[in-house]
Amino acid sequence: MSLRGKRRTLEGVVVSDKMDKTVVVQVERLVRDPRYHKYVRRRARFMAHDEANEFGIGDTVRIIEHRPLSKHKRWKVQQAIARASRV
Repeated sequence: MSLRGKRRTLEGVVVSDKMDKTVVVQVERLVRDPRYHKYVRRRARFMAHDEANEFGIGDTVRIIEHRPLSKHKRWKVQQAIARASRV
């Protein structure tokens, strides 16, 4: 079975937009604790490519796996799900 064309997608919140053409997206997931059987939040942060610098802190976005673009970037922003209110 080939994985060609099967790229993972994740949804998360932009927590940093200070870099040029890069945003940091925080993805949360719930994991069940094996001993206490309660759900615990696990967070992961991914650097994602944002070509037009259009996403800002608080935006909810969908990211997709991509070829390596730099030392830490292996994801690309696919689309915005919800925009944060700008004051």
